[in-house]
Amino acid sequence: MKKIVSLCLLFPLFMSQAWAWGQTGHRVVGFVAQNHLKNNARKKVNTILNFNSLAEVSNWMDDIKSDTAYNHTHDWHWVTIPEGTMYEQTQKNPKGDLIMKLEEIISALKAGNLDRTTEQQYLKFLVHLIGDLHQPLHVGGKDDTGGNAVKLQWFGQPSNLHRVWDSDMIDGKNLSYTELAGFLGQPSKSQIQEWQSLSVRDWAYASQSRAPQVYNFPKDGRLGYRYSYENFDTVQLCLLQAGVHLAGILNEIYG
Repeated sequence: MKKIVSLCLLFPLFMSQAWAWGQTGHRVVGFVAQNHLKNNARKKVNTILNFNSLAEVSNWMDDIKSDTAYNHTHDWHWVTIPEGTMYEQTQKNPKGDLIMKLEEIISALKAGNLDRTTEQQYLKFLVHLIGDLHQPLHVGGKDDTGGNAVKLQWFGQPSNLHRVWDSDMIDGKNLSYTELAGFLGQPSKSQIQEWQSLSVRDWAYASQSRAPQVYNFPKDGRLGYRYSYENFDTVQLCLLQAGVHLAGILNEIYG
């Protein structure tokens, strides 16, 4: 019984390490995107998703990790680009990676001719993976499993660098996803145009460029108010840009 209780207590920690942005962050990305869709795109997306919102389906790709039928998608959530190299120069994962699969999914959705079930799944993949792309540790260049191997303390509790960026900083604000989305602000038209003009690889390199900031923490690994103060603005910017980027792609496909 003690072992069962211990496993139950540890289970949320394991799950949070596996989810990019945590559930709140992914819902924020979907919520922001929904508000930047053109009318035609909004109508088409609503039909494909059976009137579930982008926020509602944003965590579906994490939910299916428990279904062995989707084991082939596990490596799609991340990509490794060593510092000083470009994606084109890297040795590709034969199981797929974040950039590879995003580009394939976008191309397939643009081409059309997908059956309804496949199109719905591809759209759910897209919503989630765009969120992953904008979490800096999902475009890693170090041999630390995207920061999961960097053990830290968050306000005195065991954590790791990946979890801090996925959920610890966000959850520490005690905001719903709609509240957090409202706090992100509204980008200008020129910002939206600039952000939406960037490609998947452009966004990947932008995420990669944040590594020095992400890994700038005290040697004792004790993180709390100071680290959150120095980095939460970046978390908010990444979420906002992810939502705007997602909307831009959906407008291209369906608008």
